[in-house]
Amino acid sequence: MIVTERKEIEEIFNSIKGYKKILVLGCNGCTAVQNVGGEKQAEELALLIKLKLGVVADFSSLLRQCEREIVAEELSNKINEYDCILSLACGAGVQTVAELFDLPVLPASNTMFIGSHSRELSILQEKCIACGDCILALTAGICPKARCAKGLLNGPCGGQYQGKCEVGGYTKPCAWVQIWERLKKQGRLEIFKEFRLLADYRKSSSPREMRWEYI
Repeated sequence: MIVTERKEIEEIFNSIKGYKKILVLGCNGCTAVQNVGGEKQAEELALLIKLKLGVVADFSSLLRQCEREIVAEELSNKINEYDCILSLACGAGVQTVAELFDLPVLPASNTMFIGSHSRELSILQEKCIACGDCILALTAGICPKARCAKGLLNGPCGGQYQGKCEVGGYTKPCAWVQIWERLKKQGRLEIFKEFRLLADYRKSSSPREMRWEYI
């Protein structure tokens, strides 16, 4: 999922200063799962804006803000009522809404990374950098580009100690030790010895796009 966190409330208030009718727009995709930007959070933020700033602040939410057709269908008939939209979606959602309408679309969240959620540990962990050149078949399903602090592609550095990474004071696991242990458990250690070419960053050069082939 796309992992986000809500901006500091003072930053949000400063960004909407001067607007009298605001639509707080939640997204029921990734941000809702994290309890950061779903319908409930949009309602709470709209109420807070009303109480603190004394302006009109309504709320709504969409299934996904990153899909143009959904945004256009749900908002086209109501958008003229407002001076601005305050979006609780990720950066992709904010930009999609902004492309479709002329009024200002402002972010209420910061987009952090692509990751997964562990309910047991109550943490969100980065798992993918969307590099466009996935090597998970060679690394036992553990991405060193995202989970190695140095982005190394051919094994651990000399700074790991007892399976912990030196970056951050030996508090996080070394991704390459994890890769080695998982490959060993799967009986595939020969893969660990294979040389991997340098990353092809041409595939992750911004701005990226790809054609969507509908089936």
